[in-house]
Amino acid sequence: MASVSSTSEDETTVTKQKQKKALNFNQKNIILNIYQNELNKYPKKSISEIIKTISNITGVSRRSILRIQKQHSIETISFPKKIYHNILNKLNDYDKNKIRQIIHQLFYLNQLPTSENILEVVSNDASLPNFNRSTLYRLLLKNMNFKYEKIGAYSFINDKEEIVLWRRNYLRKIKEFREANKRIYYLDEMTWINEMHVKSKVLKNSKTAYSQNAYLNKQRSKNLENSDKIKQFIICHIGSDNGFVEGALLIFRLEKNKKNHKEMNSTTFEKWFTIILDKLEDNSVIVMDDAPYHSRKIEETPNNYWEISDIKQWLNNKNINFYQDMVKIELLHIVEQYRSTYDITFVIDEIAKLKNIIVLRLPPYHCELNPIEIIWTEVKDYIVKKNIMFRDVDMKESFYEELFCDALNTITEKNWKNCIQLVSNNVENKFWQLDYIIQNIIESSIMNLNDKNNNSESNAESNSEYS
Repeated sequence: MASVSSTSEDETTVTKQKQKKALNFNQKNIILNIYQNELNKYPKKSISEIIKTISNITGVSRRSILRIQKQHSIETISFPKKIYHNILNKLNDYDKNKIRQIIHQLFYLNQLPTSENILEVVSNDASLPNFNRSTLYRLLLKNMNFKYEKIGAYSFINDKEEIVLWRRNYLRKIKEFREANKRIYYLDEMTWINEMHVKSKVLKNSKTAYSQNAYLNKQRSKNLENSDKIKQFIICHIGSDNGFVEGALLIFRLEKNKKNHKEMNSTTFEKWFTIILDKLEDNSVIVMDDAPYHSRKIEETPNNYWEISDIKQWLNNKNINFYQDMVKIELLHIVEQYRSTYDITFVIDEIAKLKNIIVLRLPPYHCELNPIEIIWTEVKDYIVKKNIMFRDVDMKESFYEELFCDALNTITEKNWKNCIQLVSNNVENKFWQLDYIIQNIIESSIMNLNDKNNNSESNAESNSEYS
């Protein structure tokens, strides 16, 4: 595809596609998308004029554009699924949360989630990457706290016991806090990247989500892929049914380049968290997820990477008895018996406790239980409408800070109340029922298996009597 070097169509200087070089799937879709936009925008324009315009923009020959237009229908184009070389490292929390929702939805449909039906649903979801069976196995069992269970000849995926207990405890606690009329605050971070959150006009009749400037954006993103100009921010905030807490906003600029490497960490978060506690009501509750920088432990407990001398020193400091001739595996076995006592205390929990405030953590990948996630969607929608393509790259940070603040100011107390009500009345109740549904499906499957076995034994006995 070509790069545009002029502001006028007639004066545009283009670099033609190299002869005999085939256009790939994405390039063909972009051409079709531009064609449909031109057709909708200028209905009186002839096809030859539209093709000429597209040729000037992209550098593709008119004959190729005409052939693509004849061979393909806009309505039948589907966006290719993303494929990662190292897929487990590339998956973000959104992807993992979506996969967990798929597994739970199968339970809601009264089905046991197996590798086969999970893969089928994932493969039909264009927003998720492609998986093979072994990758899905590693993801679910090692990264997302799921386990395989077996009933007879059937194996299925289910939440680990600790996740079920975590979820039930959270739902029970949040209900108790509401009944006790405690003020509940919801804390979270929103990641914002200037390359992604821009206004995009898409085709209403197309199944794809390409923008009318898709090609130009693609070239721009490619040129800036390794550029220091790409701006990434984490926006930390906290709110309740009274709205966002005034003066609690934190805009943190991420830097990942050769000169600087600056990421959100526990030090930055704890410093901000300590400041905002003074702005909250006494005897209140803060709901947050289990992000690593939310969960720095006051004290680490020994693990396989510790040296034997350090493990012994830790046991001595805790006045825990052991024999000096014990090997490492024996020492760690003793540690395991006391781990729950020392391994669950987090720094920010203790900081909050000093202010008579309770921290309540969400189970992993259950972000829909946090109403602020819905608030972030509304904030991002505003940013998308107001952010400007191309121009935003060179803007100063003050431009983004003003944009963020404007977006946050559109969120009212009513917005917060509606989001909290939606989660408390619908989402929480749905999760509460989920564990009963799973229990009933498993119990029913076990009963069916027992009946089948009993029938088989009865038939075997009958046959032996006649023989």
